[in-house]
Amino acid sequence: MNTALTRDRAIVERLAFWGIPISIGVMGLKMLAWWVTGSVALLSDGMESFVNVTAAFIAYFVIRYAQRPADHDHQFGHHKAEYISAVIEGVLIVVAAILIIQEAWGALFAPSVMEAPALGLAINAAAGVVNAIWATILIRVGTAHRSPALTADGHHIMSDVVTSAGVFVGLILAVVTGYAILDPLLAILVAINILWQGYKVISHSLGGLMDKALEPEEEAAVREAITTHSEGALNVHDLKSRRAGAVAFIDFHLVVPASMSVGQAHDICDRLEDAIKEVIPGATLAIHVEPEGERVHGQKVEIEAHISAEGIAK
Repeated sequence: MNTALTRDRAIVERLAFWGIPISIGVMGLKMLAWWVTGSVALLSDGMESFVNVTAAFIAYFVIRYAQRPADHDHQFGHHKAEYISAVIEGVLIVVAAILIIQEAWGALFAPSVMEAPALGLAINAAAGVVNAIWATILIRVGTAHRSPALTADGHHIMSDVVTSAGVFVGLILAVVTGYAILDPLLAILVAINILWQGYKVISHSLGGLMDKALEPEEEAAVREAITTHSEGALNVHDLKSRRAGAVAFIDFHLVVPASMSVGQAHDICDRLEDAIKEVIPGATLAIHVEPEGERVHGQKVEIEAHISAEGIAK
């Protein structure tokens, strides 16, 4: 196995593991803040952290499974398992939002004044700082190493940070103004934000499960690599791509002169594979070589052919 790929997998798996104790610790702090104050808004914040704990467990085991090498039954690898983890996390986020709304709705008609607000808010702020640092790490590493589960977890936790900041400011206003009803109102606003985050996580993950093509900038990089490294070929068409976790699958048809030898065509394919893997790390390519005269179909890539008088690539 490629050494760099092995190192990347180890980093992703290690971060996924540490997500479990960190999420448990943050949840403990937030639930302590709720217990100290009795605030419904802080309870809603703590319930979202419960989702984070569940998601961290799921992400760890799914990432371990997704990083298993290809086998007889899964010949293209197990990468899509990460999208399943992200979908489950999105569903859990939505469930948490519904539970928060249910809890806050009752408190809306019987608001109560918080107890020990300063201590509770200080504890909740500490949990928010830990979450902000951890979410930043997850997003950066997940993006760099093409881990949908890690990235989804990071974005969800970052939304939790934004939620906590909003709750913190809102509860200070509730304490200062004496309007206890701000507490359940904040909880409902938190729930709406959580619903939105859950929708984004689910929609992004479903795109991966449905074999969504590479991002536009990635596809542009592939086209550029083909254009500049296809010397000797006549045409490239039927370009298709899809992403499964850390791996990108790219295939296209390469048209060469009918008189070109198999060895020469193979050299062009090797050159193209190296160029594309340079711009899309972890890419898996399938190049179908065909002689000139075949009907062009699918997406075309404009290339500048360099053919000798004999019809053989220079």
